[in-house]
Amino acid sequence: MTVPEILAALPALSALVVGDICLDRWCTYDPATAEPSRETGIPRIGVVRTEVTPGAGGTVANNLAALGVGRVAVLGVAGEDGFGFELRRALEARRIRAKHLVTVPDLQTFTYTKVINGVTGVEDHPRLDFISTRPLAGDVEQRIAADLGTLASQFDAILVADQAETDQGGVVTPAVREAIAELAARTPGKVFWVDSRMRPELFRRVIVKPNRQEADAACLRRFGRVDYQALRREIEAPLLVVTHGGDGALLVTADGEQWIKTRKVVRPVDICGAGDSFSAGAAMALAAGGSPAQAARFGNLVASITIMKKGTGTASSEEVFEAHEHAGD
Repeated sequence: MTVPEILAALPALSALVVGDICLDRWCTYDPATAEPSRETGIPRIGVVRTEVTPGAGGTVANNLAALGVGRVAVLGVAGEDGFGFELRRALEARRIRAKHLVTVPDLQTFTYTKVINGVTGVEDHPRLDFISTRPLAGDVEQRIAADLGTLASQFDAILVADQAETDQGGVVTPAVREAIAELAARTPGKVFWVDSRMRPELFRRVIVKPNRQEADAACLRRFGRVDYQALRREIEAPLLVVTHGGDGALLVTADGEQWIKTRKVVRPVDICGAGDSFSAGAAMALAAGGSPAQAARFGNLVASITIMKKGTGTASSEEVFEAHEHAGD
């Protein structure tokens, strides 16, 4: 399947992103306003401009929408706070359906706040993250699992964003993982694509995409050695995709391993979100009928565009087509 054929298929496809849907806040400050506080003597950070975008699983959804996928929705949780309002508005502005975000009144919305120097353009202060370390309430967990069961049949691809780096507080709980495994077993033709930072070895019967560091850590936790084929067998994955940044991706199946190389990008602008853009492109290429190798090449092509943009950039279908034509693939 060619890149133009994949792009042509996307408007007829649909995708649901389930998991940790976050708000990214990009706060630009003016160093000249860093006057010490009269009360504490601590210099202030004078923010003069703020931009908000969907983050974590929202970044995946943002990439899906930018690629031209016909219908994109998210399933997760958000607080009844200002950040939750901003998150919903940012999603809807990008034609991503947010109606399946479960509102949890006593929860603060998962938010990354990034502080950018307005003179240099560099993120030069510690990031301020609003996270939760409390277990997801039982009734909320049950609703997420139930909603997933209801919604799965309405979408061509289910992309799972397990982004929480804490042991508790994330949306993808053991009960939600079990619901995903059961759905995947009942619908073997549907694309279930999982990206988990901390727990790739805990999923079952789905496509799992860790990067090399995450895959190696999962193997060491499970076996005490790095063995991707053993990890794939352990989690009963039809496909394990281990990304290696600019070097490409390793596809691991029951038939063996296949290395999919990518063109080196000289001096990328920002690699933040590269894995999310790869996931969006590769998962939808599979949903369009592409082979794993074709999907990985398409995902690499999408990521090669987004890493040349500041922040968690996206790639439009036009940009992907132009990059493909320029490369002569």
